[in-house]
Amino acid sequence: MSPGGATGATARLTGLVAALRDHGFGIGTGETVDAGLALEAVGFTDRERMREALAATLLHGERQRRVFDHVFDLYFPLGGNGEEVASHTEYGPSSDLALLRERIAAALAAADGAALDRLAAEAVGALGGFGSAPGSDGWSSHRTLARLRPETLLARVRDARRHGTDGADFADRLLDDEIRRSIEAFRERVRTEARRRVAERQGRDRVARRAVAGTADGVDFLLAGRAELDELRRTVRPLARKLATRLAARRRRAARGEIDLRRTLRRSLSTGGVPVRPVLRRRRPVRPELVLLCDVSGSVAGFAQFTMLLVRALHDQFSRVRVFAFVNRVDEVTDLVARGGADPTGLGDRILAEAEVTGWHGQSDYGTALGEFAERYGDAIGPRTVLFVLGDGRTNRADPNLPALKRVADRAKRVHWLNPEQPSLWGTGDSEAPAYAGVVDMRPCRNARQLGALIGRLVPV
Repeated sequence: MSPGGATGATARLTGLVAALRDHGFGIGTGETVDAGLALEAVGFTDRERMREALAATLLHGERQRRVFDHVFDLYFPLGGNGEEVASHTEYGPSSDLALLRERIAAALAAADGAALDRLAAEAVGALGGFGSAPGSDGWSSHRTLARLRPETLLARVRDARRHGTDGADFADRLLDDEIRRSIEAFRERVRTEARRRVAERQGRDRVARRAVAGTADGVDFLLAGRAELDELRRTVRPLARKLATRLAARRRRAARGEIDLRRTLRRSLSTGGVPVRPVLRRRRPVRPELVLLCDVSGSVAGFAQFTMLLVRALHDQFSRVRVFAFVNRVDEVTDLVARGGADPTGLGDRILAEAEVTGWHGQSDYGTALGEFAERYGDAIGPRTVLFVLGDGRTNRADPNLPALKRVADRAKRVHWLNPEQPSLWGTGDSEAPAYAGVVDMRPCRNARQLGALIGRLVPV
């Protein structure tokens, strides 16, 4: 972490900012300058003060903190300002491993953060290397933790902390929870040390982009697990507020109208042909009607549910919102989505249980669903309606029913198809995405950040 003079400190700071921007952080030039001034004020001797100073100047929300901490540890690693870190200590397979576990248990019992930092470095150096090159070809936190098994030290640390005291059952449970948090913090120290070593070999910028998990709004919908989807649902309301502000601003600008060229030129005759006072063609803004048609089957279900909740949170920006779900049959779920704000994690299960979205089989069938939507719910589409179709366009080899989609598109003001798959997969296997894209506007939408940008840009005002 040694700054290496002003140039070294500047390079590390700009590298940190660039890596955070790659993860979707909106950091401007002014904030970067503020971060540099903050570093100058706190100095380079206390790493944690540097961390807090940079966090205070660069972050816009608590949810960004986890990513920031991981990237900070790469650009301002432990041991760079004289702190003792054993980077290349080698250990034998059995007796030294037992000794290392004893030292870790003692440091956990004493809550000695500096010792735990050193021990994490020793553990990665001793247990995490792989490859045949001198030293190591790489470093793995998973390999280190699998051999070290710090979670098995709970009883040993508990006994050390309770030495000479009488603990009640309730106090023991609180102590166990505290020790588990300390062990998890040590596991994170090991992960950080492994990333640091890999960054020394492969470069900080590359590791910051590839090895640091991003914020929830950058997680691929199709790859998100249950925990990531739960975190994503918690971002619905902040994202909705941001989009509402953006849409309201666009609506205010549109209300001013465009220049009426004919009337402007006529008025300019009184000023010698100079259009001093342009005449605007006023228009009354009309809030659009929004309809969602969502595939709720398989891996695309998380994408559809998040979008339903987001649009529901934005309902004040539209004159009317209706939501339809399908697997191989279509049913309206507007009321279910309206009630989904109270329990967003159970929305998908309620739709599958209470709505008629499946027929005699459970596989998605876009052709049948589009045909049923056009026939049963054609009155939901009108000249002021913007329709968003959400799905990957994989028909399980069934008829894609393009005429039904064209009938719907002809009735609507606009139709946008948001596809959570990357474009390189469109048309592969049973995907009919290229065929559907020939009828309506289809755009890739792989994460919440892209979804917010597309809704803010595509919804008319």
